[in-house]
Amino acid sequence: MKKNLKRARRKRILFLIIFVLLAASVVYAAIMFTQAPSGVSTKESELVKSDYVLMILQCIVGMIVIFLPAQAEQRFGIDVPDMMEMIYFIFLFCAIYLGEVQNFYYRVPFWDTILHGFSAVMLGALGFFLVDFMNRSKTLHLKLKPFFVSFFAFCFATTCGVVWEIYEYSADQLLGTNMQKFMTAQGVVLQGHDALGDTMKDLIVDMVCALAIVLLGFWNLKRMEKRSMSRKPTLLNMTSELTENKGEANED
Repeated sequence: MKKNLKRARRKRILFLIIFVLLAASVVYAAIMFTQAPSGVSTKESELVKSDYVLMILQCIVGMIVIFLPAQAEQRFGIDVPDMMEMIYFIFLFCAIYLGEVQNFYYRVPFWDTILHGFSAVMLGALGFFLVDFMNRSKTLHLKLKPFFVSFFAFCFATTCGVVWEIYEYSADQLLGTNMQKFMTAQGVVLQGHDALGDTMKDLIVDMVCALAIVLLGFWNLKRMEKRSMSRKPTLLNMTSELTENKGEANED
């Protein structure tokens, strides 16, 4: 009980810290936007107006989606584990604050790839959690086999990755940002096959990491299924027990 209370308290503190950082970043980016040059950056470390637009957009989106676990618990009665929520908050911190505000996407090698792999694992685990919730629901009356649970988790994780790429493409088209990294840090616009590299790499990483966590989850579900089956009395054992009981009654 004490551990749960401590974990819930840590979750609230983590939530507040990240929310305040994102809100402060919106104010910072809005101020810097008025002073930043337009067009394409001519220096490697220089940020232009489109960079600050992207920063503001990402921070606002982060401030909205950070409430998703709490909303899911209130509206659908889903009891999201505190640890899973904290991992989700940390992911938002790494992806938005470190990635966009602190420019880790350009400063840290493979930062985008690491985050896509991390998100795929997190979403795959969330897919397992959602199916487990539906299986335990008394109103839905579902009892899915391990294969279908794993298949749903895989499809859920990869679909979220596709939706994210659509979001990045839409932002780039409407706001002139560079979320899909079709332009290098030096302002060179990529062409042809090179321009697709970031998107395809992200999708491949999403699928591979989702598949890895799904295979691990499938193995664990099969192991649990075998363990539960071994505990159930088989028809042969029940028949033999009845026969033995009848024999004892006849002897009496």
